[in-house]
Parts: sequence; C-alpha cells; structure tokens
Amino acid sequence: MLLSAAVLAAVATAVSAQSNTDPKAAPRAVADYLKLPQFGSPRLSPSGKYLAAVTPINGRLNLAVVDLETRKGTALTSFDSFDVLNVRWVGDERLVFTLGQQNTPTGPGQFDGGGLFVVSRDGKESRKLSPTVREMRNSWQFVYRGMSFLARLPGTSDEVLVRGRLRTADAEDVYRLDLRNGRTVLVTSERPPRTSDWVLDSKRVPRVVTSWVKDTSQYIVYYRKTAESAWEEIARHDSAEGPGFSVLGFLSDDKTLMVASNAGRETMAVFKFDPETRKLGDLLAQHPRYDMGADALGESVPGVITEPESDRVTGYRVDAERPQTVWLDETEARTQAAIDAALPGAYNSFARFPGSKRVLITSYSDQQPSKWYLLDEDKRTLEELFSSRPWLASDDLVPMRSFMLKTRDGLEIPSYYFLPKGHKAGERLPTIVHIHGGPHVRADGWASGFGYAEAQILASRGYAVVLPNFRITPGLGSKVYYAGFGTVGRQMSEDHEDAAHWAVKEGFADPARLCMSGASYGGYATLRALAKTPGLFKCGVAGLVVSDLEMQLTSTAGDTTYSPAGVAFWHKLVGQGEKNRTALKDNSPVHMAAKIKGALFMYAGSEDIRTPLEQTTAMVKALEAAGNPPKVVLIKKQEGHGYGKVENRIELYEKMLQFLDEQIGPKSQRP
Repeated sequence: MLLSAAVLAAVATAVSAQSNTDPKAAPRAVADYLKLPQFGSPRLSPSGKYLAAVTPINGRLNLAVVDLETRKGTALTSFDSFDVLNVRWVGDERLVFTLGQQNTPTGPGQFDGGGLFVVSRDGKESRKLSPTVREMRNSWQFVYRGMSFLARLPGTSDEVLVRGRLRTADAEDVYRLDLRNGRTVLVTSERPPRTSDWVLDSKRVPRVVTSWVKDTSQYIVYYRKTAESAWEEIARHDSAEGPGFSVLGFLSDDKTLMVASNAGRETMAVFKFDPETRKLGDLLAQHPRYDMGADALGESVPGVITEPESDRVTGYRVDAERPQTVWLDETEARTQAAIDAALPGAYNSFARFPGSKRVLITSYSDQQPSKWYLLDEDKRTLEELFSSRPWLASDDLVPMRSFMLKTRDGLEIPSYYFLPKGHKAGERLPTIVHIHGGPHVRADGWASGFGYAEAQILASRGYAVVLPNFRITPGLGSKVYYAGFGTVGRQMSEDHEDAAHWAVKEGFADPARLCMSGASYGGYATLRALAKTPGLFKCGVAGLVVSDLEMQLTSTAGDTTYSPAGVAFWHKLVGQGEKNRTALKDNSPVHMAAKIKGALFMYAGSEDIRTPLEQTTAMVKALEAAGNPPKVVLIKKQEGHGYGKVENRIELYEKMLQFLDEQIGPKSQRP
C-alpha cells in the first residue's frame, strides 16, 4: 500500500532541509561525536504493538519498551558496566538479551559479557538465566559454560531453545529453557563431538550441526532426517583453505537446505542443497564481488529474501560498498519506492512483522545518523519515531567515499576514504590510515563501524582518513579472504602500505604527514608498520594491541588460549607450522622495538580479556629499553576491549587529536 502524497511531501521536506554549509564553521565538539546514541537497535514485538530499543541509562545502553498506542515508555534495565545487546522478543510479554560492549574495534561484542537475561515487558519480572563471562572468571571459572538464545518455541512465551556448553566444555548442546525458573531440559542427548552452529527445522528440531576437527581448521557438517535418526556427514570444509560451506536453514519442506558456498566460484552464493544426495541445487542469489548468505568464514551476511511459507524468492540484499536491496515482489518494490521517495539520499530498509500492518523503517546514510520510522499501512501514515543522534546534522559529517585498493600482488579490495569539508583538489593533507580490528572481520561498512566513527572525528579536524580493507577481510570474495592466511605481518602489512601509497598518488595525502591508527589487530598493524616501514609513517596510534603473538595464544590472562579452535585458526593466519616454527615470534612487534623510530600513542583497558593489558605493558617496556618510549600511554581502569564509558572515549580522542596535531598537524584547523 502506497503512502499518501501529503505524508510523502511532508517527510521529504523535513529530510531535505539544509543547514549552514560554511567549511570554515567551527566543528562540533568531540563529545558530540562520541556520546551515546539517544536510541538504538529497535525491535518491534510480534504483534507490532510494542517497540523495544536501547537508550542511555547510567552511562550505558539499557533496554526500554514503548507502547506504540499510548506512546508510554518503560525502562527495563539499569546496568552500569555493560551495554544491552542482542535483544529478542519472546511473544509480546517477555524479552531476552545478553550483555557486552557496544563500542569495540570489531563491532558490538560480548567478550567478558555474554550471559542470558529475561525481563517482562512491564519490568515487573526479571531473571538472570546464565552468568556473564566476567562473573565466571571472577569465580575462577575460565571455560565459559553459559547459554545463548537459539530460537523461540511456537505457541508459548514461557520457554525458548538455547544452546550452551553445559555438559562438556568443547561442545554445544541444545536445551529447552523455562524462562520462569531457569530450568533446562537437554534436547540433543546424542550428537557428534565438538559441536556448534545448530540449525533447526520448522518444528524446532535440531537437525544440522557443525563439528570442529581437533587440531585443524577443518569442520564437518552433520545432518539427520528426524530427531531419532543417526547423524550423517553431508559436507566438510576448511576455514583457511576453502571452499566454504555454510548452512543457512531449512526450506519449508523441512527436507531441502539453503546453503552458502564458494565452491568453484569467486564469491559465496546461496544455493538449494539436497542433504540426501549431498549436491548443490538451484542457484538463488549471487554477486560478482561480494559474498551473499554467509561469508567464507561462515558468518551470516545478507542474501536471498524468501517468503517463509512458500520459499518464494521475494528479493535480494547484499552488503556491497553501499548496502543494496532489490525486490522481485511487486508489492514490496512499490513500498520501497515510496519510502525512498519520502526519505531521499539514505539507505532505507524495512521489516514487516506477522500479524501486524506496521512496518519498521531504518533510514541512514554516511551523513545522516540512523532514524527510525513507523509505517502504518492501515492508516496510510509514515511517522518518525526517533533519531539516534539528532544533535548531528549533515554538515557535521563528511561523505564516505569508496575506492578499489589494488595491491602490489594484484588483489582488488573495496575500501573507503574521507576528506575534510572544504578540501580542494590538489591540496595535500595530513592523512591517517586506519586499520580495522580482527583482522578476519569486516568491521566497517557504509556509515557504520569503529573506523567510520573515528574517521568522522578526524575529518572534522582537517585530516584525511583512509579506511582500507585488506586480505583476510571476509565478505569481499574468495581471493581477498583466502589470500590472508599465512600473511600477518608480511603481505597483509603490505596492503596497509599500499593504501598509504594510493592516497599519496591520488593527490590528497601529504607523504611527509602520514600516520597509522587502529585498535586490536589495527593496534598490532600500527606497531608492525612503524617497525617495517619506518620511513613511511611518521607516527602511530595503537590501541588494545597485540605485541607478542606467542603470548597472545598461550597466556591465561586472555580468552584466546581457552579456545583450541581459535588457537589453531591463528596458527594458520600467522603461518606457524611445520614449515615455519618461528612465524609467531618473527612477526611480533615486541621484538622489533629498536626498529621503531616514529612517535607512538598507545591506549588500553585494564580489564581487557581479548588483548590483555600485558600486551601493552610488554611493548611499552620494549620501547623504553630501545630509547623510544611512547609519547602517550593511556590505560583506563574498568575498561575492556574498547572504551565503554563516554568520558573515557572523549578523553581518548581529545588526547589523540592533540598528539596528531603535534606530529603532523593541522593545528590551524582546531577550534
């Protein structure tokens, strides 16, 4: 159903309103870019009557619910050391969620959070169903045996299905969980060893599971015809070599699977798959450059959109350089066209909910923070519900420009860059090359991510910023992903160098004023770059660093050593093995301190369990011994893998800007 012409015109007028675009206007305060969003992560209840969202309470993102009829809101949580993540409705009466860190270099993460919690819509009932990682570590339990939400059960809001490592530390099982009392009933009494990634059929029967092959990067996918049938192997894949194979779910017949695979292809594509014959069937969705359905690592990415009851393909979504949606269904295509006409210049997605004529719209762009609208198809109205950061106008943000990074050995990798407002062609600028975390994550998308947020702050102060992806970044096709294994500190670092050379060649980067920044893997990459190419980068900002790869994979201060699969994966990533037994040591910056000549700014969290503080301490000591101590070392108490407290983020970036001004300028741009 199309929106009324009056509503379209009114919304379009409001969205296109212009503010002052004077490039000499004073930039926004750093705090305005860093304070918590007013609202985020909205979720409509199944009936469409209620809206859950996170909102700032006690300096963290906490859960609240709004009655869309009365517009009355109710705050449901008040955590002060974690953000609420992964909110899901269970019927219209209950919500389940986890805890974690919203602001991290690799996207929202649980790290020492996790846990599982339930709260009633009115806030009168709440229960901790599973403890957080922090609670377990504080009680000297270092192998996490908690639970995570798997699926709702039809016809009840009292029970859900969860997965958890309650029986053994190295394998997940599926349980029925009673939300009223926390009691569990084991569902998967018989299963293969070292299991994870359960897939359910329409009756919520676990019928597909993945099993890790010990001491390798290989995985086996098992299938069973019924809950009573024996498990049978239907596929096997290697996460470091490919081809990739990821089960997305059952189709409506509960026999045919929908899978993502890159066998014989450049990208992961979505296919039908017959588990009886173990053969790929019809191709459902593909893109020549970007993965669909799942990336080669096995993480879910947008792909085919189907009608659940009939499996009819209604459209496609792909995370390209900008997200794209193509509708085959005429009704959805008309709705999309109407929304896009009302909200021009933004990427607009929408979701329908069963049993409701309400549609929730998410609208955002590189120069517009997320806004949410409610489309009521019965009333033929489109209403703005709220904005994530209404204090930021389009003038406060700069375009996120895409480019193709061509590496010296022939890879083509989609990447981004930012130029400050008022930049003129040919003007050479101080330039920051920001390296994302992971490294095996696609941490920055269009208008989102840790790097995007940092780039907007730096661009507002007169800096150009290059945000390159690089080999191992998933989602960008098979060549880019698989080329990363065995290249940490070597060809992977050359990709970062090539991004800097590209910026100089393009004419906007001043070759004498280049700096690298990043956190987590990006912190490692910064240290490695200053040692590997000391003449290229004048300075570095290295956060949450890994400085000693051997220590990272063996120290009990962190969480990596407790994951045998994770350690095996990192050996493949760095290239440690029979052919190179010293790859970890040879590529650890802690042993290269004497080669680092540029100025360093380092920051860390004292409670980080992903890249523990000992990594930063070891590097600082090595630099001091080499006679080139860091200019700034910022360590914040009660912070983990990323700064969660707004006041700490503000201090970080104010000090970072001061450091960059001193090293490469431009002081004249500061307010």
